[in-house]
Amino acid sequence: MRAITFLLICCFNLIGFSQNDERFSEANALYNDGKFAEAIDKYESILDSDVHSAELYFNLGNANYKLNNIAPSIYYYEKALLLAPNDKDIENNLAFAQNMTIDAIDKVPTVGFSRIVNNIVNTFSSDTWARIAVGGVLLFVIIFLAYHFSYTSSKKRIAFVVSVISLCVACIAIIMAFQKEELSKKDNPAIVFSQESRVKTDPNPTSEEVFRLHEGTKVQVLETYEDWSKIQLSDNSTGWIPSKDIKILKHF
Repeated sequence: MRAITFLLICCFNLIGFSQNDERFSEANALYNDGKFAEAIDKYESILDSDVHSAELYFNLGNANYKLNNIAPSIYYYEKALLLAPNDKDIENNLAFAQNMTIDAIDKVPTVGFSRIVNNIVNTFSSDTWARIAVGGVLLFVIIFLAYHFSYTSSKKRIAFVVSVISLCVACIAIIMAFQKEELSKKDNPAIVFSQESRVKTDPNPTSEEVFRLHEGTKVQVLETYEDWSKIQLSDNSTGWIPSKDIKILKHF
C-alpha cells in the first residue's frame, strides 16, 4: 500500500513539473512578445504551485521592470538574489530597478573590529562553517592518533602542532557557524510596496510621524506588533510602519 502511495505521489509530482515547465515556456514566449502583464500572470501561476527558483523570480523581476512596477521588480530581483547570491545578471538588473526609487538613504558602514569579524563570518554559510568544523575535528583525531603512535620525537612534535592547529580551526569554525546563524536570524529584509508610507514613532496611527518611505525601498524588520512592523533603514533610522505596506523577502 505504501509503495502504491509513493508511486502515485511520484506520478503527480512528474505531472506537476511538466505543467510548470510548460507554463514557464509560455510565460517566456509572452515576455518575448512584449506581453509583460500576461507573462507576469503566467509566472505567478507557477508560484501558486509552490515552485520557487532564482530564474523564475528573475524573470518576474524583468517583466515588472518593463512595466515600471518599481516595488515588485525590486522585490523579485531581491528574492532571486537570495536563491542565487553570486549571480551578476540579477545584481545588475536589481541596480537598474533601484535607480527608479525615490528614497535616497545613506548606508552607515560597519567599521573597526566589527567589520573585520562580519567579513570573516560572511565568507561562508553556517552549513559550510559547520562542515569546516567537522573536518577540523576529524583531522585532529587522525593527527592525534599519528602523534600517539609515532616513535620519533620530531614526528611527535609535528603531529602535536598540526593537531592543535586543526582543533583551533574546528573551534573557530564552530563559533563562526553560530555567529552566522545568529546574523541570518536577525536579517529580515522587506520591500516597501505602498506608494507612500508614513513611518511612526510608535505602533499607533495617531503617534508622531518620523519620516515617509516610498515604494521599492528596502528595510530591515526588527519586530512586529499587531498590524505594525518596526523597521530599520540602512542609515540606522527606525520607526513603525503598517505591516500591510511591506513584503518580507524571506517568505517563500
